[in-house]
Amino acid sequence: MKLLTDILNILPTIQVAGAPEKREILRLSLNSKDVNKGTIFFAIRGYKTDGHKFIQDALNNGASAVILEDNAICPDELFKHHDCVKIVVKDSRAALSIIADYFYDHPSRKLKVIGITGTKGKSTTAFYIKHLIESFGKKCGLIGTIANYVADKEIATKLTTPEAIEINSLMYEMVLAGCEYCVMEVSSHSLDLKRVRDIDFDLVMFTNLTSDHLDFHVTFENYKSAKAALFSNVKNTAKAIINYDDINAEYFATITNCGVVKVGTGKNNDYIFSNLAYDLDSTRFDITVKGEQFKVSSPLLGKFTLYNAGLAFTAVCELGFPSAETAEYVASMPQVPGRFEVIYSSGRIVIVDYSHTADSLKQALEAISHVNISHRPVFTVMGCGGDRDKSKRPVMGNIAAENSTFVVVTSDNPRTENPHTIISEIVSGIKTVNFKVLESREEAIKHAVVNSPDNSVVLIAGKGHETYQEINGVRHHFSDKEIALKYLNV
Repeated sequence: MKLLTDILNILPTIQVAGAPEKREILRLSLNSKDVNKGTIFFAIRGYKTDGHKFIQDALNNGASAVILEDNAICPDELFKHHDCVKIVVKDSRAALSIIADYFYDHPSRKLKVIGITGTKGKSTTAFYIKHLIESFGKKCGLIGTIANYVADKEIATKLTTPEAIEINSLMYEMVLAGCEYCVMEVSSHSLDLKRVRDIDFDLVMFTNLTSDHLDFHVTFENYKSAKAALFSNVKNTAKAIINYDDINAEYFATITNCGVVKVGTGKNNDYIFSNLAYDLDSTRFDITVKGEQFKVSSPLLGKFTLYNAGLAFTAVCELGFPSAETAEYVASMPQVPGRFEVIYSSGRIVIVDYSHTADSLKQALEAISHVNISHRPVFTVMGCGGDRDKSKRPVMGNIAAENSTFVVVTSDNPRTENPHTIISEIVSGIKTVNFKVLESREEAIKHAVVNSPDNSVVLIAGKGHETYQEINGVRHHFSDKEIALKYLNV
């Protein structure tokens, strides 16, 4: 519980209409349906709808205060009639971040917070960091795409980085549960929409950058600029861990005022990766830190394990944990759901992966090629999501066909689009004949598993950890892994 007068003392306002004195605030909400007495309702301008449209609903439901940007949308008398305080601000999203941080007693200041951004590898790296920290007997929370965790308690999530209210609420629960650390994925959307504006990061990390989310950001430069906000806004006592094997590394290093830790295969890096070796059983490499070399082995597959595990190793060492023990704990890394997750059966290997962009699909297939020293046939099941960047569809179709023995093109999450249209756009980029179209995703997976030779590698790409398929705005239960296991009879 907080007093509204205290909240107003920390909030830049344009106008306050009504009497805030002695009003107790019990909750914060973006949803007018969840509003009641003691609630502050935030009218947020979204890219799908405008929260200002629901102010009347919030008033009817008993809101104690409303944060809004458009002063003219509702007259002061309407607020007076409902005994509600009208608070006009320049930026409702910034106000939401400020108030959420204050309401939950600045929880990020009580944790060591590690923020990870980049196009690929955020989820896997976050899981690795959590695993390594917990291997030392410490409690760690996680906020990310696959799920949120308060220590060992798993909480379902819909967004990579949730709204500021949920972020601060989760961190508050982490503090109560005795967590000392929180690792979180930081999406470009969340940075653009100020969801992490007031989070006190101790480490910020850059994995890599390729084209993605252009349906939201429009241009690659906008996308890169959104990611950069994590580094330009961080406190100068923090550290920025940057993958210097990525072409964009210098951009992120020069935009921040905090200390930079360089990682990668280059000899001038602070953490140097070398001697990479991998097969269908494990990934092995060395990490050199200040002249001391550590041998690292992971049961997880693919060249990207070098970067995901290497970045996680770096983060944990920079937090003060001993390097030698950290390297040993990498060997016990668990598989991350839907991130190049390998299912072994007596006849074939199935890999479930969240490769939903052109670059991530190419990397997944290249990873299979690198470890596939016995030249097993590669069958790929792939589709593209609806209401997302359409330009990648023919490109992904071509990548799949050129790097696979056979491709089954299917539906992913069509959302509000016609799946036939999406599939046609994928197929338009395929220049070969080694493919088949099966709109039903279950039938597509079944076909690849049942009809591939016994020694095949089957890549099921696109949905990864997701346990639903979204069709016409409705989510139906669907798990690529469950369907694969069903037809593997495992």
